[in-house]
Amino acid sequence: MGPDHSRPLAVRVTAGRMMAHEQHSVLKPGRRDDEEHPPPRARSAGPARGPRRRWLVPLLVFVLLAQMAAAMVTTAVQQTPTIDEPIYVATAADYLHEHRIRFNPEHPPLGKLVIAVGVAIADPHVDTSYKGDQSRFGAHLLYTSGNDPWRLMFWARLPMIVLTLLFGLVVFAFARELAGAAAGLTALALYAFSPDVIAHGSLATLDVPAAGFVLTSAWLLWRARRRPRLYVPLGGVALGAGLATKMSVLPVVPVLMALAAWSVWRAGAEGRRRALLRAGAGAAVVAVVAVAVVWASYLVVDPRLRWTPGQSLQPVPAVHGLKGLLVRLLPFPASYRDGMRIQFGLENYPWKGFLFGQLYTGSRWYYLPAALLVKTPLGMLALWAAGAVVLVAVRRLRPAAPYVLVPAGVLLAAAMTGSRDFGTRYAIFVPMFLAVAAGCVLAVRWRWAPLVTGALVLFVAVSSLLTYPYYLPYSNEAFGGPAKTHLRLHDSNVDWGQDLGRLADRLHNRYRGERIWLVYKGSGVPSYYGIHASDPRNVPPRRVHGLLVVSDSAVAKARGPLGALIRNSRPIDDVGHSITIYRR
Repeated sequence: MGPDHSRPLAVRVTAGRMMAHEQHSVLKPGRRDDEEHPPPRARSAGPARGPRRRWLVPLLVFVLLAQMAAAMVTTAVQQTPTIDEPIYVATAADYLHEHRIRFNPEHPPLGKLVIAVGVAIADPHVDTSYKGDQSRFGAHLLYTSGNDPWRLMFWARLPMIVLTLLFGLVVFAFARELAGAAAGLTALALYAFSPDVIAHGSLATLDVPAAGFVLTSAWLLWRARRRPRLYVPLGGVALGAGLATKMSVLPVVPVLMALAAWSVWRAGAEGRRRALLRAGAGAAVVAVVAVAVVWASYLVVDPRLRWTPGQSLQPVPAVHGLKGLLVRLLPFPASYRDGMRIQFGLENYPWKGFLFGQLYTGSRWYYLPAALLVKTPLGMLALWAAGAVVLVAVRRLRPAAPYVLVPAGVLLAAAMTGSRDFGTRYAIFVPMFLAVAAGCVLAVRWRWAPLVTGALVLFVAVSSLLTYPYYLPYSNEAFGGPAKTHLRLHDSNVDWGQDLGRLADRLHNRYRGERIWLVYKGSGVPSYYGIHASDPRNVPPRRVHGLLVVSDSAVAKARGPLGALIRNSRPIDDVGHSITIYRR
């Protein structure tokens, strides 16, 4: 049957196209015509917009991390050593010279090995014959061994700054995989502007790396749903790195093992029995690899694993009952287990807490949630809450909720049972995990979601930038900002000894020649910075005249004679929102 020349040309052309499309559909079933042949406008617009879009996201990631790096480097340069840092830095230096575990056994070595990278570059003189305890050894290294404490502390802090920035990439990647590039950028912005993350990420301490390794493990186990053979072992490596940094990571081990088993189960296509065996094998792989990483971190320090409890000046207490059984069953080196015993011993000490103006002995279970409420930007709190709801409520995001919310919840619950109410650094994993959750708010198909999210992120950025460079004493606007934090919290929330150098400059520039009475809470040596002062607690109150300078953590706990001195003095200045200067 030949062509019908009686029909109009346009009709014949249309009919020919329809026949060709039908033949093409038969040859390639399931392929939509608009996928194979996109509209001309889409084809022409793609090449023009594609390069710009491809570069925009990496550029924004770079800008966010660059401002975070600038904030952390500035903080690292300006702050004097906090209370814990000299111990970690001195221990890292001892690792490099003695190659054995002698100091700070209550924390595993990996975080201090990271610090040791910067210490090796600084190349300080280390007096290995010094016989004092770890706190005195830290002060000896910084102030009486011929080293420059400013230079040494900067290089010790720098590896932690780099590591904190790398964890920012994990936050971005995790949120992007869940809800797209805009979600990743939102999550990264909250992470990069978090005052707590900036404050503790710029210090040579262990809280941020431990939390970041746990976050990395959760992300890798999420990815294991598609490639379990690659990502399950990598998730075990990240978990082991967390365990080899801080023992407080231990409560999350069963959670991550269960997530590994679930990811392997979801990835399998075989029968139920075989899938169950593979899931159990996945959990076992995570545990075995994590244990191997912990052992490796100790072997790097001391290949012969020389350790006896008597070689450390810290006594190792006996631990009985369920805790003692747990310590004995752990498949870790003897020094790790003894470190856990020291930690349990510290938990039994009657520490002083301070919350909302009340001084108390012991701990309060709600301390960390309350402290987070004070020290988290308001816009961030709103996005955290919304993100957690979205993860649970949105069907396509619900599978990710256990990977984001459960590890953070378990670690927070464990931290809330601790006896040391010293700061939100014990919950630093919260701004990391919940930044990922907050980015998922953009997955909601609500017209105003991007606008509201952007406004809240901008609010967070402004609040964070206004506290620059005093990130450690940050509190949000509802609680009066950084200048009022000391009225509600103490210790590493406000005053961790970081402003001794700033105090020296203030006294030199404004109060030169005046008599100074000092109550300083920190690891720094005031005389090294040119501060020559007396302790007002060692003389009768009537002899204390001139400037009374008191760390705000000491003010919070001041009772008796010191409390009377402060009440009878007039505050005239403050340094870094962590030290108050009074006139008597």
